[in-house]
Amino acid sequence: MHTLMVTGGAGFIGSNFVRYILHKYPNYKVVVYDKLTYAGNLDNLKDVAEDFADRYTFVHGDICDAKKVEETIRAHKVNVVLNFAAETHVDRSLFEPGSFIQTDVFGTYVLLEAVRKLGLERMVQVSTDEVYGSIEAGSSKETDPLHPSSPYSASKAGGDLMCLAYHTTWKVPVLITRGSNTFGPYQYPEKIIPLFITNALDNLPLPLYGDGLNVRDWLYVIDHCEAIDLVLHRGQPGEIYNIGAGNELTNLELTRRILRLLNKPESLIHFVEDRPGHDRRYSLDCTKIRALGWQPRHEFDSALEKTVQWYMENEWWWRKLKSGEYLEYYKKQYGERLRDTFARSTGFRAG
Repeated sequence: MHTLMVTGGAGFIGSNFVRYILHKYPNYKVVVYDKLTYAGNLDNLKDVAEDFADRYTFVHGDICDAKKVEETIRAHKVNVVLNFAAETHVDRSLFEPGSFIQTDVFGTYVLLEAVRKLGLERMVQVSTDEVYGSIEAGSSKETDPLHPSSPYSASKAGGDLMCLAYHTTWKVPVLITRGSNTFGPYQYPEKIIPLFITNALDNLPLPLYGDGLNVRDWLYVIDHCEAIDLVLHRGQPGEIYNIGAGNELTNLELTRRILRLLNKPESLIHFVEDRPGHDRRYSLDCTKIRALGWQPRHEFDSALEKTVQWYMENEWWWRKLKSGEYLEYYKKQYGERLRDTFARSTGFRAG
């Protein structure tokens, strides 16, 4: 019997991974360890709690709390840690970089220490393609130097480097995945795809940065989960694995596809001032993980259509997130002026 501790398991990719792993492995138990900040949401795991009550446990905790982390691992006889816990939104990292460093670097260190001291079998650090920075041509390989452009990507790079140092120094069995932009159900609606879907449903402006020609590679969340699963079971400790689907699109083309699926006019597109340090293009060389036997199973257009349909059918889930409750949290974190700026640019309602 394997018991996995999934940190950040109430977030977007984490909750999808928990659901995926419990369905696939009937002899696995999962402990979700989550701080439940604004993007951690137990509604993401509502069905899991009902369908897998005998194999699913939730623990409310911060990965920066070393005592709580170790207590949880011991109490539940955890064998493996998968770290999805992170501050992830680039825009917010420009306002409050300190919280990103605390969670993404120090929190990763706390988990590594626990894995080392307690002799766990494996740890998977879930990272991002953004650590490589913008690439004009070609694709980033796992051996390429890191050139993070934002406090978010720099904090993720710091966590990755800590993982590699722990493997080199103490042979801690840690593996790193670096995924491209991921989308699908349960993604918090500050990210471009769920934000634009939900704004368009309400006929609100879609705030598109700069000229809209920044390029991203889009990866459906289930394909991402399958890749992490493969790395967990067949990857080599101390190694890094890029995970990308090869669906490179400009943000403008992505926006147009969303509007077409919703039968909404392009007049909803609202070009706004570009954010500082906005990377122009990400692209991953995924030769290494494909050699393990992984390839994406979901064609982009059909996956996007499924995602749009999910948000249309689950208004109960996202409507309350785009409410005054979240904006009050935002105000507390960043102040009234930035809260109001965020509300105007996204269509989040102040009341």
